[in-house]
Parts: sequence; structure tokens; C-alpha cells
Amino acid sequence: MARLNPVRRAFALIARPIPSASAPARMTALVPSGRCVSRSALVRRATPLSPSSPIGSQPASPIGVQTTSLFPPFPDNVPTHPLIVVDYERIRAGHSVEIDRLWQAATTLGFWYLKNHGTDAAVDDMFAMGDAVMRLPLEEKMKYEQGDEGNSFGYKVAGANATNAAGARDTIEFLNIAQDDILPRLSSAAVTARYPPKTARYPPETARYPPNVDFAVVTSFVRRAREVNITLLRSLERRLGLRGGELEARHALGEPSASESRFTRNAVPHAPEDALKKGIGAHTDFGSLSFVHNRLGGLQVLSPGTNEWQYVKPLPGHAVCNVGDGLSILSGGILRSNVHRVIPPPPPQRHIPRTSLIFFTRPGRKVVLRALAEESNMIKAAMDGKRQKGEDVSAYEGTVTAGEWFTRRMRNQRIKNRKGPETWLASRGTEGRVETEIPDERTA
Repeated sequence: MARLNPVRRAFALIARPIPSASAPARMTALVPSGRCVSRSALVRRATPLSPSSPIGSQPASPIGVQTTSLFPPFPDNVPTHPLIVVDYERIRAGHSVEIDRLWQAATTLGFWYLKNHGTDAAVDDMFAMGDAVMRLPLEEKMKYEQGDEGNSFGYKVAGANATNAAGARDTIEFLNIAQDDILPRLSSAAVTARYPPKTARYPPETARYPPNVDFAVVTSFVRRAREVNITLLRSLERRLGLRGGELEARHALGEPSASESRFTRNAVPHAPEDALKKGIGAHTDFGSLSFVHNRLGGLQVLSPGTNEWQYVKPLPGHAVCNVGDGLSILSGGILRSNVHRVIPPPPPQRHIPRTSLIFFTRPGRKVVLRALAEESNMIKAAMDGKRQKGEDVSAYEGTVTAGEWFTRRMRNQRIKNRKGPETWLASRGTEGRVETEIPDERTA
């Protein structure tokens, strides 16, 4: 029998398969906004942390996994947005109908469910490890805080970022781990020069992370998540009329990037007004593709052409994927980077701390973010169409690199860098609406 690492072994002892209802003969491509039954090999056990205790003060279990009760079901009485379901195995196999489905999702809302992605075990391990890291004392986690200079990697304390132009603080803490530190393609000397070690106890590339980060677990997840995102990029690349490898080359492992894994935790709201506070305010993602795993509600999308925020219902065994700014710009706006946010889960899930896991695939830092109109007739036609309509196409014809785009957005979110509403506006991406047109984001 294969030997499990300690985190996997401990998790295997407490996880219990739960029989699901008989699956329908055929899963429809569009999941309705009401109740939905889906199979999952494992259902994570959960113990609510005490709502009265601050983040970082909870006693740690051996691996930090919450174990005594099942998550309450997502409610039926809140507005949800239906997402197209894409089968990753069929995408890998090159099924044209499935690629059409992916294309439809990426060009309309820019969000979709992804099933059969084959990362469930790696995801479970990352949730277990992330829980353990978040249970460290706050003063220990603060040793690895990412700072205010536009760096993303390391720990971010709750309240460090603004969620709107008024300067409301976020309520989410998270740990970002750089792909470049996990799948290094630089020499040891280059890594040391870029990331000076804070202590001699750790290798240079891991010195900015807490000591209980299990890099075998992180590496397993990052490898699989990157493979998923690159496979999706290849399919979208062909539909955009680009030469094979055109998009992948702009996300090559050989080039430094801001690609990263992220584990997030939102504390339980302590007061009724806390339930209105944003974990992350309205935004578009910085990079190209996001591979998201949620166990509780809280992710909301702003449906195109409306002012209604709608939940994305978490489905067991399904990831949520979405297009980010980088890929939207490279495609000349054909692929949609949609506005979304994170708020506390709806009742009856609100009494449980909300955790999530994401892998962000972003272009190499030196990649210029411009529409690939010279490389694709489809993208050129899209750009010509925008000009004929009198649309501003400056965002697609810039000279800004992905690294500059990322650093600007990161730096101007930080509360310590705030000078006024103009700082928040400088952190914006391709949201496509002026600030006053995004509902509930001006003061709340």
C-alpha cells in the first residue's frame, strides 16, 4: 500500500465517505440555481471555531482539521447564479462539444464549474494544512506578512487591504505561496538573490512561509492545479485562432511570474453589522485563470448588465474556474474577466469560519499585456469591432507588463498606502464600470 504523508494519513482517519443520492442519468451542462445533488468521494468534517475567539487563538488539533460535524447545506432561499459545468477529462481528450461549452462559459460570464479535475486528494491535503497554518498565533503569522510594496507572497492579515474607495477594511486572512518557490526554474543563487532568507533554518525559497507549511503537500497541489489551468488555456488558445503554444509560452515555468496558491480564512462575524463586511471587495482577478475550491458559500458574482449580486453555490467535487484580467486583455476582451467579491456565508453556514483554496495562473512578469491582434485574426476582428463602436481600446494596446500590472494592483489595495479614494481607484483592473456603478461597494 502506498505510504501517505502525515497530513494525508491523519485526514484519511477522520474523513468519512458519505453515500450520495442516486445520481441522475445525465448531468446537464447548466446547474440550476436551486438545490443540486452531486457525488463527492470525500466530505470534509468540520467543527465550528468559537465565534468569540480571535483569529489565531484557537487550540490546534494535530493537523488543524475541523472534525465534528458536517457543513450545513447551502440554503435554497438566496439568489444564486447558474454556472455551466465543464468536464475536465473531456477537455483533456479534446472533445469538441466540451470545448464549445468551455468557450461559451469563458466568453459570457467568465465563470464555470469544473468537474473530474482529479485534484480532490491534493485539495483535501491543502485544506488540512491551511487550517493548521491559520491556527498559529497571530504574532507568529505576522513574521511572514507580505508587506506593502506590492508583493503577494506570504501571509496577509485581515484588515490589511481596502475593499472599496471609502477605505473599508477587508475581513479575510490568507497565505499565498509562490509557484516559483514550489516549481523553481532558477538557480539556487538566483533564488537567494531574489528572496533573501529570514532565517538559516529554511531553504531560501521557503523562508517567507510559516514553518508548518508542508511543501510536499503544496507541491502536489500546485503541479496538478497548474496542469489543469494550462490544459484549459490550450483549449481556449485554439478557439481564439492562436498558434499552438502562444498562450502557454506567456505562462512558461522558465519565466518568473506571480502565479501562486492561496489559502484563505474568514472569521465568523461577531455582530450583525459584521455580516455586511466584505472579505474581498468587488474586483476582477489579476491574472489569467483562477482554479477555486470552496466548501461554504460567500463567493458572489455581479451578473453582466445587472446590479444584482448572486452567490456561486459550492458543489462537492466541482471547482470553480474564472478568467482574469491578463487573459481577457490578451484575447482582446473576447474572454470575460467578471466582477466578483467574497462576503460571509449565508445562514445557516455563517457560524463556521469560511476557508477556500485557489490557484492563480498569471502571465510571466515580463509579458506585455496587449491584445494578440497580430497573432489572431479573431482577436484582430474583435479589436476592429470595438474601434468601430467608438469604444476605448487603450487597455488592450498598452505597454504595461504583467508584473507591473500585478504590483500596481497589489500595492494600491493596502491600507497603509492609502491616501484617499484615488488609491483604491489606482488598484482597479478591467472591472468595466465606474466605481459608483458597482452596487453596495461605495461605503459598506
